[in-house]
Amino acid sequence: MHTPINPFKQALAENRPQIGLWLGLADHYTTEICAGAGFDWLLIDGEHSPNDLRSILQQAQVIAAYPHSHAIARVPVGHGNIGTALIKQYLDLGIQTLLVPMVDTAQQAQDLVRAARYPPDGIRGMGGARASRWGRLPNYAKEANEQVCLLVQAETREALKNLDAIAATEGVDGVFIGPADLSAALGHVGNPMHPEVQAAIEDAIHRIKQSGKAAGILTPDETLARKYLDLGAVFVAVGLDTNLLMKATSLLASRFKTLAAEVPASKTY
Repeated sequence: MHTPINPFKQALAENRPQIGLWLGLADHYTTEICAGAGFDWLLIDGEHSPNDLRSILQQAQVIAAYPHSHAIARVPVGHGNIGTALIKQYLDLGIQTLLVPMVDTAQQAQDLVRAARYPPDGIRGMGGARASRWGRLPNYAKEANEQVCLLVQAETREALKNLDAIAATEGVDGVFIGPADLSAALGHVGNPMHPEVQAAIEDAIHRIKQSGKAAGILTPDETLARKYLDLGAVFVAVGLDTNLLMKATSLLASRFKTLAAEVPASKTY
């Protein structure tokens, strides 16, 4: 048996647009609903959602039953000993594609590449566990490095300054622009639509594309998502499960609360 090919990494290398959805509900039941929708990738969020290793594993197992969708997981932190340990654990779960937040320098990117790879290319600890099918993939340790897909997030002024060097880092497959944190870093908290932020995003997508790496971003705005794809972004998340649920429930409640207010109260005698 051979280590499974990473279809998402393959798609990025071939510059084939990949449409994704953010998963923040931290539940494998809702993840299965999303997995059946047909997205190319689903991001299991370990940074801003109450996920732990077990809930990430459960969701990855659910997504695996839907071969058209690829499971990506975001670690809460990528730097230092804690980040190295988390990357190892996520990969041992069988996650092949990782998204790492707050990467500001090429050195940080290089450290992440090494953390995600077995020797001699890196420092990932041996012991693939579920990723190696508990040893049933005899060549896993020799084949895994080629299938790991590393995505790093650029979301600060420092990251934008070092963007060309970060994107040029060997072993980095894609750079993801974080609109929310970037807007805050640029002095426009809560306003990713500010012209300065949008100009920075457009410039970043162009620079990442020029480097030969894949650019990614998240936006629930359909018009904006299409714009980013037209600019050359390759992996674009077009919604969040939490946001979809919030908007749908708020709209439903509002419609019927308004209707109830329009109905005359029953007379009592």
